[in-house]
Amino acid sequence: MTECGQMIEHEMIVANGHRFGVATCGEGDRLALCLHGFPECWYSWRHQMPVLASLGYRVWAPDLRGYGQSHRPPRVADYAIEALMDDVAGFIEAAGARSVFLLGHDWGAVIAWLFAMRNPGALERLSIMNVPHPACAQSNFSLRQLVRSWYALFFQIPRLPEKLLEWRGFDSIGRIFAETAVHPERFDAEVQRVYAENAARPGGMTAMLNYYRALVRGGGIRRQRALGYPVIETPTLMIWGEQDLALTRETTYGTERYVADLTLRYLRDASHWVQQDDPETVNRMLEAWLAGERVPQASELRLG
Repeated sequence: MTECGQMIEHEMIVANGHRFGVATCGEGDRLALCLHGFPECWYSWRHQMPVLASLGYRVWAPDLRGYGQSHRPPRVADYAIEALMDDVAGFIEAAGARSVFLLGHDWGAVIAWLFAMRNPGALERLSIMNVPHPACAQSNFSLRQLVRSWYALFFQIPRLPEKLLEWRGFDSIGRIFAETAVHPERFDAEVQRVYAENAARPGGMTAMLNYYRALVRGGGIRRQRALGYPVIETPTLMIWGEQDLALTRETTYGTERYVADLTLRYLRDASHWVQQDDPETVNRMLEAWLAGERVPQASELRLG
């Protein structure tokens, strides 16, 4: 795949003692590490990777454990948040980079928030997309958010969610994106096929759901809450698509109390899949922020 003159290639790496499929773009000793969410894969960063590479980063977008070509362990406990953070440390070690810019969306953002807290000094920059800081998610939890979070509770049931999703056909996974996006044309048949095929890999659906199971009934939330949420000193850009059907804007309120250097931008005309739904706006915000310039509001970019 080539975009903006930058080729996206694929390789297998060993990190944290396991094999992972990684999409790569660019070169150098400054690493931009992109963590995808559910039910995605590396492909969710296809619009950002060439842009980051053109800014001088070596970009890695791994398939997280359980996804794509990556290690797919069978137990719920294998997807504990601590193991997922160890994978991130393993990626950074394997890259041997001088500096690290960590980007996370959805589940990747859950991992990125906690990694930045538990590994002070490991990151040069942090960007979070459409997942609230865990302390804000807790303090701003509401009845409206509970209704939106129904799926996370349903996923706790063993085997039944997989059977239901498989019964509906894996094409339903691909359709989720177009059906919940502000710009469904961004998620055409080819994009949907990539995500459907990823979910259809043997054991793939169970692996995806085990992230939720390990966090909730596996005790991940409880363990992390007990450790507390120290202030993140890493400069952080938070980008939020407001038409998110899973998470309310209110869950972002108060983030500045937990991030010392926070830039927060809302995109009124983007969904939960923000970096795919409106990649032009997201990329221009990233470019400005990385250049040390004022990050424009989404409305200013539309006017421009």
